[in-house]
Formats: sequence, structure tokens, C-alpha cells
Amino acid sequence: MSTDHTQATPTVQLRSDGPVDKAMLAYARTKIDAVVSRPGLPAVTGVVRIVRAGARHADHPWLATADLHVGGHQVTATAEEATGTEAVDRLQDRLRGQVDKAAHSWDDSHRAAAPPWRGGTRRSRREADPGSPAEGSRGA
Repeated sequence: MSTDHTQATPTVQLRSDGPVDKAMLAYARTKIDAVVSRPGLPAVTGVVRIVRAGARHADHPWLATADLHVGGHQVTATAEEATGTEAVDRLQDRLRGQVDKAAHSWDDSHRAAAPPWRGGTRRSRREADPGSPAEGSRGA
């Protein structure tokens, strides 16, 4: 049984497979939203899946996976644990680090150019200030 628990507001979809109750999905939504809706992050989209194996003999029947796009970077994380809350908590921890890393690399590519005294490109005075009298007043 596969269900799709998407909401209109978040850009990260939450899906489940197997016998996952609504309380677990609400807990997962809270934890995932805490990671992806922080201020200063670029647009985050993707899918988080919570899977509970039907086999009782499995040591780690809960699996939580995330496949997200943070700005232009892909972020994936997986957690496999004995309980649903442990799997979601571990997934949150792993996602937080990767989302921070992707957000910082997004920031690096969107910074202003360095000034000339720090090795940035040097523009001529005419390009910097086209109406400047310093360019046209020499030698006249």
C-alpha cells in the first residue's frame, strides 16, 4: 500500500509505504519542515519517503529516505532504524548537515565580486563613472 501525503504549502512531498500511521507522518513533517524552511535557504524541493517493512523479524523495519534539491544541488539521505521516530530523527540530522553544505555552496556562487584590492577585476574610471571630469580634462 503506497499513499501520497502531499500538502499545498510545502515544496517537499512526504510519502509513505506500508503501515505508517498519521501521527508518524505528522512527526516526520514537523522534523523535515524544521530543516528545509529555515530562513536564508534557497528553494528546496523534493520527496521524503517513510517506509515500514511488514516483516516483524527485521532488525530495522523503518526506513526514511530523502531526495531533495537545494538551489541547484541535489541532497540525498537515508536512515534505517528500529522505530519510526529514530529513523526520522536520524534522517533529520543527516539532512541538516547536507542542506547546510548545499546552502553554503549556493551562497558562494551568489556573492558580489571582490574589490580590486582583493584581487577582483579592475574597471576603468570611465566604466565606473562615465560622467567623471578626470578622464576628459587631462592635457586640455
